[in-house]
Amino acid sequence: MITDPTILRIGEVVQRSHQGEREAARLLFTEIWDEIGGEQGDPLHRCTLAHAMADVQDDVRQELVWDQRALAAADLLTDARVAQAGVTLPVAGLYPSLHLNLSECYRKLGDLDRAREHLQQAQATIGALGDDEYGQLIRGGLERLVELLR
Repeated sequence: MITDPTILRIGEVVQRSHQGEREAARLLFTEIWDEIGGEQGDPLHRCTLAHAMADVQDDVRQELVWDQRALAAADLLTDARVAQAGVTLPVAGLYPSLHLNLSECYRKLGDLDRAREHLQQAQATIGALGDDEYGQLIRGGLERLVELLR
């Protein structure tokens, strides 16, 4: 169970974005980003927030910037830090989704070579996910993207 208050706050804002409050979510994410210290903040907070912030962007270039921030922060994470926050997924389990999102951004921007590179990285790391609902969601996204990049 997630116990980190910042991760819980980010999750609450994600729920608002899923209810159609994208602008409110962007503003709240920006507020939290400033509170956590932006680029100098805790990598877990940065990764989680940036991954969610990317999803509420209207401009694909801004979405890409946030997805890149999420990946850079994930590279600084340890399984111990993730577990300390109550997150049950190991760090390796973050990469399939992060690379899937980057691949989709590059596809939308017409950079198909980079899109395929990130798709391959997502496929190479998918084994870190179980066969649960989340794993199936990411696998489904990868299958859809494979078709789009053919």
